[in-house]
Amino acid sequence: MSKKRTKYTSTFKTKLVLELLQNKSTLVQIASKHNILSQNLQNWKKTFLANAEIAMELSKAVKEYKEELIKSQKQNERLTSQPLKTTQQIDL
Repeated sequence: MSKKRTKYTSTFKTKLVLELLQNKSTLVQIASKHNILSQNLQNWKKTFLANAEIAMELSKAVKEYKEELIKSQKQNERLTSQPLKTTQQIDL
């Protein structure tokens, strides 16, 4: 019978990576303490550091998201109003 893989939350991963980056304990010590593979922790650290720049550019990401949202809302309004126009034209 195979063992089920554990899925760790992003909060848990972040907590351990931050603990590792504080240099209070070694990677092996933290992994052992939390009963995880040291390779997992190393991978999480690598991912965390690779994506740290995104946290500093949050305003850019939010701006792009809002622009896309407004564009989608306008398109939605345009598309939902078209059947009404067509129906009104048929009634006339």
